[in-house]
Amino acid sequence: MAWPSRPARTGGALADQTDLDLRRLFAPHVLRDYAFIGDGERGALIGPDGDVAWMCAPAWESDAVFSTLIGGAGAYAVTPEGRYTWGGYYDRASLVWNGRWVTTDGTVECRDALALPASAHTAVILRRIRVLEGSVRMRVVLDVRAGFGQQPMEGLSRASHGTDEVVWAGRSGPLSFHWWGAPEATRAGDGPLVLTLKLTAGERRDLCLQISDRPPRRRSHDVRFDALWAATEAGWRRETGRVADGALAVHDAEQALAVLSGLTSSAGGMAAAATMSMPERARAGRNYDYRYAWIRDQCYAGRAAVKHGQFRLFDSTVAFVTNRLLADGPDLKPTYTTRGGAVPVERALPHLAGYPGGSDRAGNRADRQFQLDIFGEALELFALAAGHDRLDSAGWRAARLAVETISRRGSEPDAGIWEIDNERWAHSRLTCVGGLRAIAAHAPPSLARRWTDLADAMLAGVTADCLHPSGRWQRAPQDPRVDAALLLPALRGALPPGDPRSLATVAAVEAELVQDDYVYRFRHDSRPLGEAEGAFLLCGFLLALARQSLGDDVGARALFERGRASCGSPGLFAEEFDVDQRQLRGNLPQAFVHALLLECCVALAPGHAPQTATRQGR
Repeated sequence: MAWPSRPARTGGALADQTDLDLRRLFAPHVLRDYAFIGDGERGALIGPDGDVAWMCAPAWESDAVFSTLIGGAGAYAVTPEGRYTWGGYYDRASLVWNGRWVTTDGTVECRDALALPASAHTAVILRRIRVLEGSVRMRVVLDVRAGFGQQPMEGLSRASHGTDEVVWAGRSGPLSFHWWGAPEATRAGDGPLVLTLKLTAGERRDLCLQISDRPPRRRSHDVRFDALWAATEAGWRRETGRVADGALAVHDAEQALAVLSGLTSSAGGMAAAATMSMPERARAGRNYDYRYAWIRDQCYAGRAAVKHGQFRLFDSTVAFVTNRLLADGPDLKPTYTTRGGAVPVERALPHLAGYPGGSDRAGNRADRQFQLDIFGEALELFALAAGHDRLDSAGWRAARLAVETISRRGSEPDAGIWEIDNERWAHSRLTCVGGLRAIAAHAPPSLARRWTDLADAMLAGVTADCLHPSGRWQRAPQDPRVDAALLLPALRGALPPGDPRSLATVAAVEAELVQDDYVYRFRHDSRPLGEAEGAFLLCGFLLALARQSLGDDVGARALFERGRASCGSPGLFAEEFDVDQRQLRGNLPQAFVHALLLECCVALAPGHAPQTATRQGR
């Protein structure tokens, strides 16, 4: 990290804070270098320079207050001065991040978390600087900039409350903020608040930043750092719990559970990722906003959670999907805000430079698509709930609505799992077959017969128009390509893993979409797989499950290990992995990748019996 001039980097107050360009000082790093903290209502990415490079407040879908990651203004950084190397680690089964720097004179950590229990209207960032050995000089910078960097800090004031309580207060656009622990901070002009700390081994400094869209509490100066940390640590013990006995990669499984919990709001909706506009491919125009809850992703996460006995996360997922189905029925949207609202209309943000290789856009057009497979995914989720005696009367009403929608709209073209052109996608219809079979196993006999007959009819239809001459499934009637998503039907009970159509599909995926145990979605064109897009980490875990279902435990474990190694230094996964450059691509952390990793940790464990379909379809 380069400060504007050597005097600023080697100590003392910044001489010209008004000219401090935080976007240059905290320029974007590769995605593998970022840690994620979250509390369910919002999340933040922390870079290797100790900078909060991205956070929206007060909610996931709100405008960012720190956005240097995508070319905006605003930052909150705790950074050593001088030369240093960076590392870090999470507390087990939590999103409490410990950034660590080794400098020429000492070793220092900054412990970061969003405080629990969380409020839907107020974000609380806790930061605790601890010197482990030697001595360090730390630079602390705060510049709250709402509106993706467009709203400066205004009305800044410094108030004292007794000898120890000092709080900075101000506003940025519609938000108010309070900052504790930095009484010595100074501000020049309209620049950031800046503080230099000189600490030696055993010393620490606590910081607490509160950002809210509500008026401040009367006694907003009352902050007890130890109590806040204790409540947050206890909150993570409640949220994450234990993974299943005998699970593989226990540490990774715990971390995946923590990530999914940190992405899930108190209203039950789980953000698909914390970020927006992270390019999947440089200048390819694939920059999307994933700060919303996708029904499909929720179902993947619910399935994974219940395999580990994590009913807190599972029940919230079932309730969220139930409520959305009861509200919207056949017009169920693929995506909602994490509190169940409408996703904002997509808009460009031309004032932002964007993450290198990408452009900035907020909102998502997917909520105006029809995606048939989500009704099948919902039925599979409800069947799991029924199997654990956790599906209430509202859930059964939602299940009936999903079945009715499949009956009425099951032959319509839809946007499919990859949200592209409307086609009669084989994956969408086969997912509905699996969902119908799953829920029929728990339904009263009269309904079970009708729902099973509907599943048989749908499977016959897909066989008639989407069975490739080679015997495998093809993507759509007019699209003969193989698709890794077509591994899912046999895994979810649409037909047995040993069915010839399933076997031929696995063989085709392995022959056409796998390179060095990395799995791609489908072939876009005649280019090599890695030139068209990155390896799709979700698909790697799906193929691992498929191999295991066929008795190839060694092959399944090889894919699993390849997939779980495709993460950044903090252990987080994005949507894609650039194999040639060994880099993460797309938004971070990607929920459905963590969900499939979590499922594999149980499904591939020694002694676990593979799931098989309850009956053979015709």
